[in-house]
Amino acid sequence: MVAACCIWGLSSMYYKLVAHVPPLEVLSHRTLWSLVFFGLVLSAQGRLGQLGALIVQPRAMAVVVLAAVAISTNWFFFIYSVQVGHAMQASLGYYIFPLVAVALGFVFLGERHSVVKWGAVALACLAVAGLTWGLGVAPWTALVLAFTFGIYGLLKRGVAAGPVVSVTAEVLVLAPLAALWLWGVHVQGWTGLTGRNLGTFGHDLSDTVLLMLSGPLTATPLILFSYAAKRVSYATVGLVQYINPTLQFLVATLVFREAFTPWHGFAFALIWSALALYSGESLRQDRAARRAAIRASTEGVTRT
Repeated sequence: MVAACCIWGLSSMYYKLVAHVPPLEVLSHRTLWSLVFFGLVLSAQGRLGQLGALIVQPRAMAVVVLAAVAISTNWFFFIYSVQVGHAMQASLGYYIFPLVAVALGFVFLGERHSVVKWGAVALACLAVAGLTWGLGVAPWTALVLAFTFGIYGLLKRGVAAGPVVSVTAEVLVLAPLAALWLWGVHVQGWTGLTGRNLGTFGHDLSDTVLLMLSGPLTATPLILFSYAAKRVSYATVGLVQYINPTLQFLVATLVFREAFTPWHGFAFALIWSALALYSGESLRQDRAARRAAIRASTEGVTRT
């Protein structure tokens, strides 16, 4: 779990290395090379049949398509934010995500949350409002990252397949669009919105290798995370995941030297306070649920 979150948290340095490659081109390579890597993993595990079983289910595939749109949007804005010097906003987005998940769960799943968790959400809203007021513009990148990832997690609940199989299906859906875009930039000379020279792959060895590595970089932490998530408590998963945005924040400030204004300090202080409340409440609820389960098991044994 820690390894997965460290890879995610440090991945911004990788995307900075390909900052001269337009984000749509990076995203296309990330999609195609992820498909190759996931395909090899499922083949080695003898699980390609699970992918086939998922593909033939129309309702499941409809959810997969929506999930693919959400995650590709998330990937694009993360890549874009690093390239244009907004990596700090990306870290803010992933800090906000757990609190966004609370609100989405309430709206779409009818989940009921404690006053403490709603207080954490209110602090996050205050942080975003304060940052918007101070900087004169809303942190749109952070909000897009938080909400697309939140919606993605919501959609994944409706897919009856493991994370590796479902993500493979998602990149399989996106692969034709990625291939079409790369064909356009390499063969047709498309320039995209950036106006920059495109078609980097194959022209420089280091860039080519870096773009190919986007597949393993995407797949490896997900595989590690899915393996670990089955073996630790939900509360532990929630706490360890903060390694990711924390490393992103440190990279943005210490490595990329992005500006950290007093308004950023105000917003991050509120977000960290909100997460402390949220995490403490999650741990309390997790312990209460465990005690209730143990008590119910003990009572059942006594009755027997």
